[in-house]
Amino acid sequence: MAAEGSLKLLGLTVSPFVIRVRMALQLKGIGYEYMEQDLFTKGELLRKSNPVHMKVPVLIHDGKPICESLAIVQYVDEVWAATGPSILPADPYDRAAARFWAAYADSKVLACVLLPQLFLQ
Repeated sequence: MAAEGSLKLLGLTVSPFVIRVRMALQLKGIGYEYMEQDLFTKGELLRKSNPVHMKVPVLIHDGKPICESLAIVQYVDEVWAATGPSILPADPYDRAAARFWAAYADSKVLACVLLPQLFLQ
């Protein structure tokens, strides 16, 4: 298949954003190399692959990095459209609604992670 090639996922096991990408790859049945990252000592591959934010997840497909979990999931769904079930609905309205709820969930996850840190300072 043309879409195969080298596929690596830079991640952190406990990250809900990395989990989202792993679920998408699993749903599509796509094999990949998982590379756990130390976010306190960012490695050269992470810094090179995501120089703007230097955070995970990063999917590297044939040497080209894709950053941010929602963008990665959409990329996976498009590149491997013929593999496994579609991740996003076919109807544009339903796709927009799915993107809305994914962004909403992201904002709530971030609030749960960041809010306790404010009280610990």
